[in-house]
Amino acid sequence: MNLQRLHSMLNNKEKVDVYYDERPVWIQEVHDNIAKVSFIDSCEEKDVYIEDLYENNLYN
Repeated sequence: MNLQRLHSMLNNKEKVDVYYDERPVWIQEVHDNIAKVSFIDSCEEKDVYIEDLYENNLYN
């Protein structure tokens, strides 16, 4: 994913399924090229590179 797409998703309030390493995530905040995410299937949080996030519909 790129930074422009990520900001577009966050600003539009649209529901988009975002994944990191095949796990669904919520994007908490963004700083430069790092996103703080929380995993939907657990309470785990992690800082990840934006380029490692992807949308589900891109791979259907």
